[in-house]
Amino acid sequence: MAVGDCEGAFWNSAREDGLDLVRYKKPWINQQGHFGLPPEADPVVQPLHDIFLALGGNAAEQAAKRPTALPGDFIHPETGTIIEIDEPQHFTSFRLLTFNFYPSHLALGYEAETYRRLCQRLSGEADAYFRTKTAAAFGVGGRQRQRAYYDALRDLSVPIMGLPPVIRIAAADRNGAAAYCRNREVIRDRLSNT
Repeated sequence: MAVGDCEGAFWNSAREDGLDLVRYKKPWINQQGHFGLPPEADPVVQPLHDIFLALGGNAAEQAAKRPTALPGDFIHPETGTIIEIDEPQHFTSFRLLTFNFYPSHLALGYEAETYRRLCQRLSGEADAYFRTKTAAAFGVGGRQRQRAYYDALRDLSVPIMGLPPVIRIAAADRNGAAAYCRNREVIRDRLSNT
């Protein structure tokens, strides 16, 4: 399956179902991570810094990155709700670790416990995905750690910046159309309650 096929199939299914989703970038979700967040996000900077360090990040390298916005999957323009489609490579032991640092009062647009279980089940395969790929500020083999960090960055920064919590859709089978069908009611319910 080519890069983007899963997200494309999800988008097509949503569109056919009458749900308007568009690709997005937010300037404060950028390559600098928590070092590039605006002052409004100060309450989540420390937990993000703790996650960053637990994942072995190099603070000087991360802070020196350009503040280039990271592309995300989709946003529902009417409500401002971000929807991220997570394929198997998102369910690593590193992603599982990030949940240990989430503030207890953090509103999420998905069930964290379900994600924890998926990480526990899929981490063996997911940890091997691009196992040797270098990622700036995370070193050789740091791609999975960087992905886990950027997922946490979205989860923590989006609500503090005044948007609804990120809706995460697990597509561990890489089937975007099926992921939309499985989650259709949950998505529509969360969008209607924002």
